Amino acid sequence: MEDLLLDAIDLALLAELQRDCGISNQDLAERVHTSPPTCLRRVKRLHAAGLIERQIAVLNAEKVAAVLGSGLTAVVEISLDRQGAESLDAFEARVAQDRAVQQCYRVSPGPDFVLIVHAIDMPHYLELTQRLFHSDANVRNVKAFFSVKRSKFGAELPLAG
Repeated sequence: MEDLLLDAIDLALLAELQRDCGISNQDLAERVHTSPPTCLRRVKRLHAAGLIERQIAVLNAEKVAAVLGSGLTAVVEISLDRQGAESLDAFEARVAQDRAVQQCYRVSPGPDFVLIVHAIDMPHYLELTQRLFHSDANVRNVKAFFSVKRSKFGAELPLAG
């Protein structure tokens, strides 16, 4: 990102899009006090610069679980035997490809990774642990914490300004 300068309008656009990426360009332009063509051009520039990685719908996990019959969220700590760059990268790449792994953080100190995992039910979670953790000879320790209630969930990054 060579010399990308963000002004107050860019920051306002990013803030608004973090709250609701489905907003129309017309409404977004009104909220940030600019014209629709200028708004669209700036949003495209923010996409091209990679500041906006993607736009998604955030589902309410509890309501989806109520409709589909179940749902399980786990925070999983993983410690590896070998922490060389190659071993860490290989584990990270493997778990990042799994749809049940919603978030993956390489952390320090303590465990090597913290994962946020969503599974349909406990049998699905057990199958996931066999596939991702127990079959990997480099995984030394797995510690899971199961969510009983989601108190807060967000994806908004704090922005200066």
